[in-house]
Amino acid sequence: MLRKKSDSRIAGFTLLEIMVALAFVGGLLVTLIYTLNYHLSLAQRQEFFTVASLLAKEKMAELEKNPTSTKGEFPEPYYGYHYVSEIKESTYPGMSEISVVVTNGKEDVRLMELIESEK
Repeated sequence: MLRKKSDSRIAGFTLLEIMVALAFVGGLLVTLIYTLNYHLSLAQRQEFFTVASLLAKEKMAELEKNPTSTKGEFPEPYYGYHYVSEIKESTYPGMSEISVVVTNGKEDVRLMELIESEK
Protein backbone atom coordinates (compact mmCIF):
# COMPACT_ATOMS: atom_id res chain seq x y z
CA MET A 1 0.00 0.00 0.00
CA LEU A 2 1.16 3.34 -0.97
CA ARG A 3 0.48 6.17 1.33
CA LYS A 4 0.19 9.68 0.06
CA LYS A 5 2.28 12.22 1.79
CA SER A 6 -0.04 14.44 3.77
CA ASP A 7 0.11 18.12 2.93
CA SER A 8 1.34 20.07 5.94
CA ARG A 9 -0.89 23.01 4.97
CA ILE A 10 -4.44 22.65 6.17
CA ALA A 11 -7.09 24.71 4.42
CA GLY A 12 -8.10 27.76 6.51
CA PHE A 13 -7.41 31.42 7.10
CA THR A 14 -4.02 32.83 7.89
CA LEU A 15 -3.46 35.17 10.81
CA LEU A 16 -2.83 38.02 8.39
CA GLU A 17 -6.20 37.50 6.69
CA ILE A 18 -7.98 37.47 10.04
CA MET A 19 -6.19 40.66 11.18
CA VAL A 20 -7.12 42.47 7.95
CA ALA A 21 -10.76 41.40 8.32
CA LEU A 22 -10.84 42.56 11.95
CA ALA A 23 -9.29 45.90 11.03
CA PHE A 24 -11.89 46.38 8.30
CA VAL A 25 -14.80 45.50 10.61
CA GLY A 26 -13.35 47.72 13.35
CA GLY A 27 -13.10 50.65 10.96
CA LEU A 28 -16.70 50.17 9.88
CA LEU A 29 -17.89 50.03 13.50
CA VAL A 30 -16.03 53.21 14.45
CA THR A 31 -17.52 55.02 11.43
CA LEU A 32 -21.00 53.73 12.25
CA ILE A 33 -20.81 54.80 15.91
CA TYR A 34 -19.43 58.25 15.00
CA THR A 35 -22.21 58.77 12.44
CA LEU A 36 -24.88 57.65 14.88
CA ASN A 37 -23.61 60.01 17.61
CA TYR A 38 -23.43 62.90 15.15
CA HIS A 39 -27.00 62.41 13.99
CA LEU A 40 -28.27 61.99 17.54
CA SER A 41 -26.67 65.31 18.51
CA LEU A 42 -28.31 66.97 15.50
CA ALA A 43 -31.69 65.58 16.51
CA GLN A 44 -31.19 66.76 20.10
CA ARG A 45 -30.25 70.26 18.91
CA GLN A 46 -33.28 70.45 16.61
CA GLU A 47 -35.52 69.31 19.47
CA PHE A 48 -34.16 72.17 21.61
CA PHE A 49 -34.80 74.77 18.89
CA THR A 50 -38.34 73.50 18.34
CA VAL A 51 -39.27 73.42 22.03
CA ALA A 52 -37.52 76.73 22.81
CA SER A 53 -39.23 78.48 19.89
CA LEU A 54 -42.65 77.31 21.02
CA LEU A 55 -41.96 78.32 24.62
CA ALA A 56 -40.69 81.74 23.48
CA LYS A 57 -43.83 82.28 21.35
CA GLU A 58 -46.00 81.37 24.34
CA LYS A 59 -44.13 83.83 26.56
CA MET A 60 -44.34 86.48 23.82
CA ALA A 61 -48.14 86.08 23.71
CA GLU A 62 -48.25 86.63 27.49
CA LEU A 63 -46.10 89.75 27.15
CA GLU A 64 -48.40 91.22 24.50
CA LYS A 65 -51.26 91.10 27.04
CA ASN A 66 -49.23 92.14 30.11
CA PRO A 67 -45.91 93.79 29.12
CA THR A 68 -43.54 93.39 32.08
CA SER A 69 -39.86 92.45 32.24
CA THR A 70 -39.45 89.08 33.96
CA LYS A 71 -37.19 86.09 34.14
CA GLY A 72 -37.63 82.57 35.38
CA GLU A 73 -37.81 78.90 34.62
CA PHE A 74 -40.48 76.93 32.80
CA PRO A 75 -42.40 74.27 34.75
CA GLU A 76 -42.29 70.52 34.10
CA PRO A 77 -41.89 68.95 31.56
CA TYR A 78 -39.63 71.80 30.41
CA TYR A 79 -37.34 71.78 33.42
CA GLY A 80 -33.96 73.20 32.40
CA TYR A 81 -35.42 75.83 30.05
CA HIS A 82 -35.00 79.38 31.38
CA TYR A 83 -36.40 82.63 30.01
CA VAL A 84 -35.67 86.33 30.23
CA SER A 85 -38.18 88.84 28.90
CA GLU A 86 -37.47 92.56 28.43
CA ILE A 87 -39.55 95.58 27.54
CA LYS A 88 -37.79 98.69 26.28
CA GLU A 89 -38.66 101.77 24.32
CA SER A 90 -38.14 101.51 20.61
CA THR A 91 -36.52 104.07 18.36
CA TYR A 92 -39.93 104.36 16.69
CA PRO A 93 -42.26 106.82 18.43
CA GLY A 94 -45.17 105.22 20.28
CA MET A 95 -43.69 101.71 20.03
CA SER A 96 -42.04 99.40 22.56
CA GLU A 97 -39.75 96.51 21.82
CA ILE A 98 -40.38 93.25 23.63
CA SER A 99 -37.89 90.42 23.54
CA VAL A 100 -37.85 86.92 24.96
CA VAL A 101 -34.74 84.76 25.31
CA VAL A 102 -35.18 81.06 26.07
CA THR A 103 -32.08 79.09 26.97
CA ASN A 104 -31.07 75.69 28.27
CA GLY A 105 -27.58 76.77 29.32
CA LYS A 106 -25.87 75.75 26.08
CA GLU A 107 -27.87 77.50 23.37
CA ASP A 108 -30.58 80.12 23.22
CA VAL A 109 -33.50 81.29 21.10
CA ARG A 110 -34.34 85.00 20.93
CA LEU A 111 -37.64 86.49 19.69
CA MET A 112 -38.25 90.22 19.32
CA GLU A 113 -41.40 92.14 18.47
CA LEU A 114 -42.67 95.72 18.34
CA ILE A 115 -45.89 96.60 20.13
CA GLU A 116 -47.76 99.83 20.62
CA SER A 117 -46.70 101.59 23.83
CA GLU A 118 -49.22 101.99 26.60
CA LYS A 119 -49.87 105.62 27.48
